[in-house]
Amino acid sequence: MTGSELTPYDYDDAPSAPPAPPSPASSDRSRAVALVLSCPPFGIFGLPSFYVGRWQRGLLQLITFGGFGIWWLYDLVLIIAGDFRDADERPLRRWGVPDPSAVSGAAAGEVRHLTEQLDALRNEVADLAERMDFAERMLAKQRDRDRLRPGG
Repeated sequence: MTGSELTPYDYDDAPSAPPAPPSPASSDRSRAVALVLSCPPFGIFGLPSFYVGRWQRGLLQLITFGGFGIWWLYDLVLIIAGDFRDADERPLRRWGVPDPSAVSGAAAGEVRHLTEQLDALRNEVADLAERMDFAERMLAKQRDRDRLRPGG
């Protein structure tokens, strides 16, 4: 053997192992909320499934009382292990609840619009309360005049 011979391990362009498939993005839903919803009074009725958007599955769990407890226990194990998935097949990995300030632009605009409507309604209610108070005072004055009038 001479020094110029190459062994199979010497190739720079040797094929490497295929890249691992990308892991699915984790769900926006909270794993902690799903775990709380899977507690016995709620989990038997499929609330974790409703929470993650799987309403058909939740409905079946509701009708069968969590598959007579077996389906409920299976979901509980999946939630604890971090393999419970939402309606888009994304696993629930995060324990925390999403920050409400991290709302998308469209949702923020909708919130702003609803806040403006709520403020307008508050102003209208305040104005109506003021008018009602004025009307009550006017009626009270009229009653007092009628009582004080001679022969009345």
